[in-house]
Amino acid sequence: MITLKNKAPLPGRYIDPLTDFGFKRIFGSEQHKDLLIAFLNELFNGRKEIRGLVYNPQEYNGPAKHYRRTIFDITCTGADGETFIIEIQRAPQKHFADRAVFYASSQIYHQGLKGAKNWEYQLKELYFIALIDFTFENSEPGKYLHRVQLAEEETGQAFYNKLGFIFIELPNFNLAENQITTSLEQWLYLLRNMRNLEKIPVNLCETIFQKLFQIAETANLKKEDYMSYAKELLIKWDTNAVLSTAKEQGLEQGLKEGLEQGLEQGLEQGMAKGIEKGKVIVVSNLLTRLDLSDAEAAEMAEVPIDFVKKIRASIEGVK
Repeated sequence: MITLKNKAPLPGRYIDPLTDFGFKRIFGSEQHKDLLIAFLNELFNGRKEIRGLVYNPQEYNGPAKHYRRTIFDITCTGADGETFIIEIQRAPQKHFADRAVFYASSQIYHQGLKGAKNWEYQLKELYFIALIDFTFENSEPGKYLHRVQLAEEETGQAFYNKLGFIFIELPNFNLAENQITTSLEQWLYLLRNMRNLEKIPVNLCETIFQKLFQIAETANLKKEDYMSYAKELLIKWDTNAVLSTAKEQGLEQGLKEGLEQGLEQGLEQGMAKGIEKGKVIVVSNLLTRLDLSDAEAAEMAEVPIDFVKKIRASIEGVK
């Protein structure tokens, strides 16, 4: 039986920028878009200089609501007056590389001039930027920044310079505060560690960071915002704890079954059973501890609503 032994942690002094709430509060506000401009300029490292940006409507960013929560669609204006599009993805998802290409492709498709007879397929530049709180399969230790583009296989020469991907594997960013030497490293240190900070680090005293910390201080949140953030932290903590336990139990069960069925098949089946049990715990907590509706719980846990209804019926049956 899977159990969550520890109580969920309370919000710290500063919000976690890797939650949906924290990410949107810091980077998704028209009022504070100078923060996003500063961060993006460090990422582009001179290739582009963003002077302004506009948050675009997100009407076609994925087939479901929970995809749209974690994506920004932005039109930027560069130093030379040029415009280009940026997609920012934060949430971990299965088949992440496939989804990155899918979202980028949808943006390219929507650049087409509807009904235009003489459109010559001239596209704006497009960059897909992903801040990920997980690592890629076969990730190289210490390698946290990936810049990807279409290139000639034999020579490595860029084939098409209007499409680029920037992936940031935050778990691989392990620099200590006294090891930071660049502005980009300052940003990444903040994104990785801000949720655990109790005071502003000495090397993050620039005006832009002072503003960010003020926005991110939980004491400055309105009551309803604080409750929304606390609810999201609980969901995130439950999910991480459950999946971790499920994986451990799945591996243990898989090893036992592997003696009879073959190790690889046993591990796979054990993991599947463990994660399935984990989903039951997550949904149960969403229903009982957060008092969510069936539809809300299904969306949060990414499971069918019939699955949620069965769990609710089981809970009410126990009562």
